[in-house]
Amino acid sequence: MFTALFAFLMIVVFGKLFLWGIKASWGITKLVCSVVVLPLILIGLVIGGLLVVALPILLVVGAVSLFCFRKPW
Repeated sequence: MFTALFAFLMIVVFGKLFLWGIKASWGITKLVCSVVVLPLILIGLVIGGLLVVALPILLVVGAVSLFCFRKPW
C-alpha cells in the first residue's frame, strides 16, 4: 500500500516538474526566436536582395508588437 502511495506521489511531483520544464523551455524558445532568429531572417532577406519581402514582414511584426500590450505579472 505504501509502495502504491509512494509511486502515485512520485508521479505527481515529477509530473509537475516536467510540466514546469516544458513551460520554461517554451518561454526560452519564444525569446530566442524573437530576439535571434527573426532578425537573422530579416538580415538574410535584405542581403539576398529581397527587401520587398523583408520590409512588410518587419512592418507587420512591428505593428503587432506595438499594439499588443501584455499585462505585467
